[in-house]
Formats: sequence, C-alpha cells, structure tokens
Amino acid sequence: MEASLAAPRPAEWSARERAAFMRADFAATLLPVRQTESWLVSTDETEIFSALIGEVYDAALDPGVWPAALAKIVAYVGGDAAVLAIREISNRTAGPTYSFNSSEAVTDAYNLTYIKLDPTFIGFNLAQIGDAISTDDVLPYAEFVETRFYKEFAVPQGWVDSVGLLVDRSPTSATVMCVIRGLQLGLADADAKRRARLVGPHLRRAVVIGRQLAHHKARADDLASAVDGIGAAFFLVDGVGRLQHVNAAGVEALERGEPLHAVAGRLVARDSEANRALALAFAACMRGDMELGVRGIAIPLEGSGGDRFAAHVLPLTSGARRKRGFGQAAAALFVSRATFDAPSALQNIAKAFGLTPMELRVLLAIVEVGGVPEVATTLGVAETTVKSHLRGVFAKTGAGRQADLVKLVASYASPFFG
Repeated sequence: MEASLAAPRPAEWSARERAAFMRADFAATLLPVRQTESWLVSTDETEIFSALIGEVYDAALDPGVWPAALAKIVAYVGGDAAVLAIREISNRTAGPTYSFNSSEAVTDAYNLTYIKLDPTFIGFNLAQIGDAISTDDVLPYAEFVETRFYKEFAVPQGWVDSVGLLVDRSPTSATVMCVIRGLQLGLADADAKRRARLVGPHLRRAVVIGRQLAHHKARADDLASAVDGIGAAFFLVDGVGRLQHVNAAGVEALERGEPLHAVAGRLVARDSEANRALALAFAACMRGDMELGVRGIAIPLEGSGGDRFAAHVLPLTSGARRKRGFGQAAAALFVSRATFDAPSALQNIAKAFGLTPMELRVLLAIVEVGGVPEVATTLGVAETTVKSHLRGVFAKTGAGRQADLVKLVASYASPFFG
C-alpha cells in the first residue's frame, strides 16, 4: 500500500497558502479545479469510465488490482488519493484497507488513532448506499478546520476535503470509498459527487463478490476451481444462461430447485421478473462491462419458503478476466442469502430523534469520554461548539442531564459498550 505518487505537502506551498490553510474561512479560498491528467483530457468520458469499471471488476477476482482501480477512480472523480476500507461502526475501527497515493504509515495512523477523531466518520456511515457526500454535507467546514483531525492528520498530508461513498453496509460494518482532495483541487464540487455516484454500483458489485472469494482465499487465476469451496452458490454461464460450471453449493441449490433451477442446461429463476433480470444481465455481459451497467447487482431471488437471496453478476468478457481461462463463460453468478441494509444503533438513534451527524457525534463523545471540556479536547473543537450541539441533543431527546444521555444510548442496546 505504499504511495506511488507524492501527494502535495504544506511545506511546498507559499506562505499565503499555508496561512489560508489554517484559517476557519479556508473554504472560501478553495475553488474546485478541473484535473489535467492526460488520461482524462485526451479520452472520451465513456471510454474512461469503461476502463475504470473494467479495472474495478478485475479487482473483484484479484485484490492486488485495487490500487490501480483506485488510481483510475481518483482521476475520474477528481482527487489526489483514495482509500477503500471496511469500517466497524460500533467501535470505530477499520478492517481491510486498500489505498492509492497514501502510504502505509498514513493508513495505519488513521486506522489506529484518527478514525476515532474523524468528524466525518458518523456522517459517511449514516449515508444511503451509493450516496456520495463531502465534508460540508456532514458539518460546517469552518468547524471541520478547527478539529484535531484536520490539524493533526489532514494538514500534514496536504488534504483539504474528501468525497465519501458508502459502497455497502451490514448492521455492524460499512464499506466506504473516499477520494481525498488536496489544495490544488480544492473542495469537492457537485460534478465530483456525481462521478462518484456513477462508480458506486460497480464498486458494490466488486466488493460483494470479492468478499465472497476472500472468505475462501480464492486465487484469481483459478476461479472455477477456487470457488468450489465457498459457501455461496456459484455459476459460470454463457450469454444465454447455459451452465458452464457449478460449485458444490450451486449444485445443492439446483437440486433443491431454489432459488434457481436448471431447464435444458440453462439457469432459470423461480419468478419471471428475476428470470428476465438475469437474462438481460447475461446477454449484456457478452457485449462488455459498459453494457452491463447497473444490471445484475443484488438481483432479488425468493425460495419456496419465502427465503430471500441476492444474485450478483460479474462479466468475464473484458479486462484481465477475459484471460483467466473461463472457456465459453460470459458471466459469473454468485448467489447468497440476502443481507438487508439494516439500520445500525447509530442510525436508529439519529432517526428516532432527528439528530444531525454532528449532534450524534457529540452525543456519543459525551457517553464515551465524559464532560464538555473532555469532549472538546478529544474532538479538537471549542467548548462553545460542543455546548451548542449538546443543547440541540437535549432539546431533541428530552434529556435533562448528561447521565440521561448515557441511559438513552444504552436503551438502544448499542454495541458501543464493549
């Protein structure tokens, strides 16, 4: 995960730029600047996007490709670095992390220390899957530049903003991709968020399938044999759904006839709508990654007993996947029991009382750290800022004392307490 490029550092900036960087009105000095990388300016956006998602899909089979995929995402969205990480929501820790243009030391510093001080952490994890947000969608930028996170972590890296994309979520964790922006590019604009949202569904497909393979430590150059041991049902099919390979879990599913069965060697879903969605996805795979688009992501399937499943289609006719020796297969289909975007305890609290991300952050800090002075020190903001948000929390929850807030969080059976 070593950086392949040198990110701009504050030491390289002029005295005026350094002074502006530390002012609370810094946002006013940051005007978004279009990237000028030759990879962007010399190529049609459709072609750029096609190359990008092809790299993302290759990363589903070979995690070593993720830095290259993130590099293309950075150039497309507009940024200087990027991180893809699984974050445990309850204890604010990060799991497996892939990065581009961010050193291992920086990644470790964030995962071990600054993730707990990151004022955008809660806001990003409360977003909708596929939604892209920047810092000022979570808290006023003037407050952000006063935090310890900004002064101790962002400033030394030369980073001023990020576009965060919620890729996938479970009740306890969230997979987040962040494109980080430096001084030259400035704050994230609407176009950067639009581009991030376009990447989102393809990232989700790759992450979900990659997670299934990672559980079995599958090798990318031997997909057909490697998937035989994974728990999810796996099928290799051609462009019309004819079966080319089935793993053990897939054989069991076909023998039960749910949620899929085989008719004359073709894969068929129980209900017509799901069957049509699969057929369209398989046919699109024959025409390449761009043709597939957002088809074939979490196609809902239902068993005879009402059990819910989700199917994810990965095209095999483009990129490095085409060279993996999959025979006549046009697509790989992974089927597993559906996991819904179940609300976490954080989401339940925020929704129940209408708390803003910053109010929720102060609430949790009060529970975990203690009084206003301690919270202000931990978050790196003024006590008046903490008090202002705390007043909002008291008004919305009806609590009268900080001890009441502790009881409130506990009543939601939150995992924050160990």
